[in-house]
Amino acid sequence: MTGRSQSKDIAVGQDGELLVHEDDITETGGLMARGLDKQAELGAFDSDNEEDREDWEYAQEAAKSLRDKVIEVDPYQVVLAGFVILLMIGVVLSGWYWVLPRDSVVLETHYKQRGGHLMMSELTNDGSRDITGVVIHVEFQDVDGLVLDQMRIELDKVSAHSSIAGDDLEMLVSGYTIWDNYIVHTHIEWTDYNGDDNRQDWYHNVGHWSSEIFIDEGDKSTWPFS
Repeated sequence: MTGRSQSKDIAVGQDGELLVHEDDITETGGLMARGLDKQAELGAFDSDNEEDREDWEYAQEAAKSLRDKVIEVDPYQVVLAGFVILLMIGVVLSGWYWVLPRDSVVLETHYKQRGGHLMMSELTNDGSRDITGVVIHVEFQDVDGLVLDQMRIELDKVSAHSSIAGDDLEMLVSGYTIWDNYIVHTHIEWTDYNGDDNRQDWYHNVGHWSSEIFIDEGDKSTWPFS
């Protein structure tokens, strides 16, 4: 034949036995090995386990996507996001403190044994609205309720987020022993932003300690919860 044969000639010996060259054995073995490797690679997912193969491929895609997302995360973006969240919380809290209609009145009184019995008071309007018709009255009583001395101050208005203190809210009671017990009676009156009148009283026993601090908080109200 003029064309080259696509198959190799097989050598035959004198007795008719087949003769195979060593190179042919090597080449054939290599082809068989590659075929077995390919089959082993695909053997885990035969036609009867097509669902397992799809699950495996989906897991590989998910892992690759997750790995790409982790690589894309910028630490500076994480820090910036945290700063923005803190800023938003601060805005909400400041809005509650400065803007949201809220009533909060506190009377703080310091008692000290200094050349007698010294009392110093401070009124704080911690709310976001002005209060009017303010009256502060502090009495120093014995244990039987007898008034030994007192101080009183009246104010037309106390602005929001402001406080009142000074000489008019200081009282020194002398001539009474520091070894006995006494009562400090505090009283405040005010009219809130809604026009409601408020009156509150507190009684504190003193004499056991040479210095004490009393913080009397009036009833609070916050719009729209009140």
